[in-house]
Amino acid sequence: MAEKDTIFSSKIKYQGIFSFKDFYAFCYDWLTEETNLEIAEDKYSEKISGESKNIDIEWTGIRKLTDYFKFEAKIKFKVIGLAEVEIQEGSTKIKTNKGSVQIDIKGILVRDYEGKFEHTAGKKFLRSIYEKWVIPSRIIEYENKIAGDCDEFLNQAKAYLDLEGKK
Repeated sequence: MAEKDTIFSSKIKYQGIFSFKDFYAFCYDWLTEETNLEIAEDKYSEKISGESKNIDIEWTGIRKLTDYFKFEAKIKFKVIGLAEVEIQEGSTKIKTNKGSVQIDIKGILVRDYEGKFEHTAGKKFLRSIYEKWVIPSRIIEYENKIAGDCDEFLNQAKAYLDLEGKK
């Protein structure tokens, strides 16, 4: 079985005005283009209550780093009280959304994701030697890259929401 280590775990919260549709597209595009993750939507649920709705979204992003290592990201969006509003921008009225959004992300380094070293005790022993003595610097390099990509995604999402709220 593959060994999974959670390298990064963090979240951001934002409350204010933003276009949910544009924000959703921005997050998907940024993750696929900047980190080369293949994104799969595991969950999308909406609960409507009156004029507003709550949305739960869960994504899993995967990128193979080598034949041995894989980067996996678990991203959760929780949108509360999303409602349509009209704002005045210059001389035009624009329809947008207002609400609260929380983004959680976990960056995971998956080792031996194909289970090549799991068949015998000897192979498991060789894997431990390989990881401890042959490639420890490569493991640290991948861990830093995963943490950096996840942190940068949260920074970009927060910056996007802050810019949207200032319109």
